[in-house]
Amino acid sequence: MADPQVSVPAGGPTALTRRTIIAVAIGNFVEWFDFALYAIFAKSLAVVFFASDDQMTSLLTTFAVFGVAIVARPAGALLFGHLGDRIGRRRTLSAVILLMSASTAAIGLIPSPAAIGVAAPVLLVLLRVVQGFAAGGEYGGAASFMVESAPLPRRGLYASLAVSTQFLAAAVGLLIGTLIAQSLRPDQLASWGWRLPFLLALPLGVIGLYLRKKLRDPALFSTASGGGDGVHSAPLAVLMRTHGRALLKVVGLVVYGTSGAYLLLYLPTYSQTILGVVPTQAFVAALVALMTGTIAALISAAASDRFGRRPCLIAVSLAAAVLIYPAFLLLQGGAVSYMAAHLLIGLLVGAYAGPMSAAIAEMFPTALRYSGLSVGYSVATSVFGGMTPLLLTTLLGATGDRLAPTWFFIGAALVSLVSAFTVAETAGKPLQDT
Repeated sequence: MADPQVSVPAGGPTALTRRTIIAVAIGNFVEWFDFALYAIFAKSLAVVFFASDDQMTSLLTTFAVFGVAIVARPAGALLFGHLGDRIGRRRTLSAVILLMSASTAAIGLIPSPAAIGVAAPVLLVLLRVVQGFAAGGEYGGAASFMVESAPLPRRGLYASLAVSTQFLAAAVGLLIGTLIAQSLRPDQLASWGWRLPFLLALPLGVIGLYLRKKLRDPALFSTASGGGDGVHSAPLAVLMRTHGRALLKVVGLVVYGTSGAYLLLYLPTYSQTILGVVPTQAFVAALVALMTGTIAALISAAASDRFGRRPCLIAVSLAAAVLIYPAFLLLQGGAVSYMAAHLLIGLLVGAYAGPMSAAIAEMFPTALRYSGLSVGYSVATSVFGGMTPLLLTTLLGATGDRLAPTWFFIGAALVSLVSAFTVAETAGKPLQDT
């Protein structure tokens, strides 16, 4: 019997389109819920899996494992990008969320090193690889589905849901992590408390899988592919041959967006280990930054529908290059300036990420969009985004300078600024449909 299907209307925000949005966005939610948890519980994971007399060494090892998942993303992008353009968005996104949620929940079930020895950290590394592999196919599919389903005047806003849900998921993960950390003694947190939120990924994944299996591929993709078998037998090969320059532009545009997003996840660790801020204050401030980023992404994306993607990306990346250093100076101050810094950083990151999703999705024709987005986004995330916590921890340890991270983000903002000048304006124009 055929799977039940849900069509996607091209009009306004009905109950049906809201269901579609939830079904598509929930995978991004699960992905970033997990990444937030790993960053939030970095200190606990360091104690459990990578105990060392030196705190910085333990953290470096923990964030290196964090980065392993990011390094695995391009491999997942290659496979799932190919499948998404060959067999369709719906089936590929369903497989992605199943793999992602299962591997996340499995982390919460890893026995302690006291029980199985070195196999415990090895299992953690392997599961992080699986997570990263699955994540490589999530963003490209979600953003493709959103822009291909969106009404033309609001395509930027719809596409921004692929990133605003990431910030929201990180905020929810941070809130749950904070509540657990505050409710348990340190020994309880280290022995079993950190596992609880990871296990939540399983029911979230089951819900997401159920909703995604009820979707139907966007009409634009079905028309372009002649019913869902894809236009090209080898979309990746065609992509590399015909859209190599677009891929480079995507990487350049994503450099600041992904680095900034992972900075938001890194701030609690930076605050506690470098600034000596108490955990509650660090988590509340990071929560404010993430919620600011969520709102800013939606507002700036809506603005890009009216004023264009290019001017919004140029303005925000330039502002980030100028203001990130003052923002880190504010972090070093009292409670008020510390909170103001988080508001500013959240604004600078979210306002850029909002229009970025539509801008990069609109660079590719429908038959190659999933592949192009997945590969370009994953390469940028692997090289610049997911390695951000490790790079920042290394910089801080090597220099002893609390402001050292700013130079990395200034450089990232400038790369994206230059890239933004190279892209053509696509807001308000029909998508390439072949």
